[in-house]
Formats: sequence, structure tokens, C-alpha cells
Amino acid sequence: MSTMTDNSEEPFPRHPLRPPPPPNYTGRIPNTLLSIVFIAFLLGGTCALGALTFFAGGFNPWWATAELGFFAAAWSFFHWGEFAVTAGWNFEKCSVDSYLLENGSMYHIAHGTAVLEYLVTQFFFPDLKKPYRLLSLFGIIMVILGQTLRSTAMIHASTNFSHAVAFRKRAEHVLVTDGVYRYSRHPSYAGFFYWALGTQVVLLNPVCFVGYALVTWRFFSRRVRAEETALVKFFGDEYVDYRKRVGTGIPLVP
Repeated sequence: MSTMTDNSEEPFPRHPLRPPPPPNYTGRIPNTLLSIVFIAFLLGGTCALGALTFFAGGFNPWWATAELGFFAAAWSFFHWGEFAVTAGWNFEKCSVDSYLLENGSMYHIAHGTAVLEYLVTQFFFPDLKKPYRLLSLFGIIMVILGQTLRSTAMIHASTNFSHAVAFRKRAEHVLVTDGVYRYSRHPSYAGFFYWALGTQVVLLNPVCFVGYALVTWRFFSRRVRAEETALVKFFGDEYVDYRKRVGTGIPLVP
């Protein structure tokens, strides 16, 4: 992507360190260094507060405080990590949108509902979760592995990765089939899928776990179909053969 040279197309001249907006930049949040730094500050503070709550909860008789702390830390780190990885390995597509905070109202409603289910259960039905507390540890492992898989996939794909589905092949676009892509055609999707489910296991939210599973599976099954239609056009038999050898890593999404 060529950088913009005519400053008349922007309300203010671009600072030399300001990342150029990618083609899919929406403009809903100003793409400025101030916005980027401010969001990073908020996410970092939330992550630190959540981590402190998590570790302090380990020494608290009411250990459940740690669960919500871990959720807050995992959520904020995920969004910070999306920007950090994009800035480090895919700067051409980096903008304030890379934080993925503009995922639509349903995305934020889902997380809000998860917190609500946790709080309602914790304050009104605390005995329901006591026999299953150790499951939270399994959820923590799911979150860490899911985050690691997604970030590794983004780093390995580098400039071939895009948060938005690309329907036009760029000259430098290549098919990545090594590294983590040797085991999953869409490791970033699989990583987020297990990350999302892991957060609900941590919170011991049975209702939201089912809801997250259904919604994320439906979203990624549709997105995989749309994306792979484009990939077949881009790479032809090379991608068809790759698809035969390697699955997605998401249950029931071939």
C-alpha cells in the first residue's frame, strides 16, 4: 500500500510517526497517536488491575474475586495484543482500529452479559459454583493457549494477515502453509474461539459458555466460507490441496 502524499485529503498533516490508515480504516475513532496512547493506557491499567485482583484473590478466602480479575486482564491484554502484534509485524495495516474495540455492539453486550451472569451467580447463588472451582484453572489454560495461538498466527503470517477479509489479492500476498498454519488453516480464528470459551470456563458461566460457543462457531463458520472462496480465487489448486490436508482447528468447521 502506498502512503498518502497529498495532505489535503486529511484534516491534519500526518506526523511522521503516525501510522497510515489501512484501506479498511473506519474512522470512528480518530487515527492519531493520542488515541492510540490513550487506549493503550486504559487497557494497560485494566490489565494491571485485573492481574492484581487475580493474584490477590489467591490469598483471599473468597477466591472467586480472582476469576473476574483474570477475565478483565485477559480481555484487556487481548485487545492490546491485537494492536501490538499488528504494529510490530504488519505496520502497513496498523491503525487505531487494530485494537479491535469496534467489533460491534453485540460483541460488547456479550462480554457485559458474561460479567452479569458471573456477578448474579456469585452474589445470589454462591454455592452453585463451589464444587467446580478447579474448572477455572482449566479455563485459564484455554485462555493462555488460545491467546498464544492467535498471536503466533498473526506474527507468522505477518503482512499476509488482515483483520478484515481481503477480496482482492495484492502482489505481495502469498499463501502461508508452514509454522502454525501447518496444523490449522485458520489458527487465528481457532485461537480466538478457544480464548473466548476459556474466559467463560474461568468465570464458570454455563449459560454464556453455550452462548459464546454458538455465536463464535456461527461467526467463524461463515467467515471461513467467505474467506476461502477468495483464497481459492487467489491461489487456485494450491489452496485446494492445502485445504484437503489441513483442517481449521474449530470443531465442525471443516
